[in-house]
Amino acid sequence: MPLVSTGELVSAAQADGRSVAAFNVITLEHAEAIAAGAERAGAPAILQISENAVKFHGGRLSAIAAATAAVARASHAPLALHLDHVESVELLHQAHDEGFGSVMFDASKLTYEENVRATADAVAWGHERGIWIEAELGRVGGKDTDKVGGKEGEAPLDAHAPGVRTDPAEAAAYAAATGVDALAVAVGSSHAMTERTAALDHALIGRLRDAVPVPLVLHGSSGVPDEEIRQAVASGMRKINVGTALNTAFTGAVRAYLAENPTGVDPRKYIVPGREAMATTVAGFLALMG
Repeated sequence: MPLVSTGELVSAAQADGRSVAAFNVITLEHAEAIAAGAERAGAPAILQISENAVKFHGGRLSAIAAATAAVARASHAPLALHLDHVESVELLHQAHDEGFGSVMFDASKLTYEENVRATADAVAWGHERGIWIEAELGRVGGKDTDKVGGKEGEAPLDAHAPGVRTDPAEAAAYAAATGVDALAVAVGSSHAMTERTAALDHALIGRLRDAVPVPLVLHGSSGVPDEEIRQAVASGMRKINVGTALNTAFTGAVRAYLAENPTGVDPRKYIVPGREAMATTVAGFLALMG
């Protein structure tokens, strides 16, 4: 099936009052598992490659992007290709040539004024090329424990600390000033959580939904329990990002295989159950999206 655009999937989800899930790709097996899980669930999904994943591949985007796109095109599920948490303008400018229809440009470490300027420039560049641009306002909590899937190099950030949450009035002004197509907001989730214990501020999600004229995005959803995700979708979240949950499933399956087969050396023997565990996790999250 041809690639669909993130904007198309998110717009359809918004019109139907549901959400679309976006899953982080680190290896070819991640892409294969996401496609398999989407087919199993009979649902669309977004395959997203982060700047940290590009660093893992030696700073070269082309190979992992081409492999992920090939997997998506071979799938029977509607799948989009998205470049995630991009801080480098150089990497942003590779998106169009590598086939990405959308980019999350992350200037959240900057001051508000600097964030607005940098993001507005990214939006102008993207829109000239038909690229849908997501941005972040507020600071989604994070832990510096996952150097691949999390936000590398950041000090630990409490998702419930004062000043971390996204302010609705500021978010509305930010969306107007930058022209972004979607906005990731800080409402209580954290990147790189391995336990699903996060509690979201659903009243804040509702206020953000009413104030912000573009779709809302929830980052750090691996640590959010099922019922919290269902409620977030009902409250107005339209894109739900999942990364660490796939890595947790994969690593758990690999550890279990190697524990039972301590002399095994063929990576296919443990990658297969790892990939299957990720596919099952993907299908489970998609079932929550409505």
